[in-house]
Amino acid sequence: MSKKQTTNPKEVRNQNYEAKNMNTAENLKKKKDKDLPWWVELLFVQIGLPDKLLIKILNVKKYSKEFIKNDKKSLIIFLFVITTLAYFYPVIKHAKNKLDCEAIAKNYIIKNKNINGINNREIKMISTNFCYGGEEIYEIENLKN
Repeated sequence: MSKKQTTNPKEVRNQNYEAKNMNTAENLKKKKDKDLPWWVELLFVQIGLPDKLLIKILNVKKYSKEFIKNDKKSLIIFLFVITTLAYFYPVIKHAKNKLDCEAIAKNYIIKNKNINGINNREIKMISTNFCYGGEEIYEIENLKN
């Protein structure tokens, strides 16, 4: 009597799985061809920063890619708002500086110059003129005399 040879299907699966995962020449070549990025080479190999920092950096990189991929619309709106504010900031700052200059010049005129007979609108005009480089403020005393 001869026994039939039986094969266990689990053994066949395990053998196929192990054969696929073995380090064949192709797998080794693929691994060797992958060089480290320049920043990893510089910071972690040459300088010697801790590996925990590399793990954190790679996690942040992964999450940021996912965030950009999922929330493009909100990211574009945010960048548009920031760009708009950055574009108009110099204009707003210039206007604020001019208003401050006019207020200071108006106070100076009221305190130090003879302003009998000059109304508020004229004082504002003279202070604006002074802030833009005019010398009319020096002629106030000459007008009344």
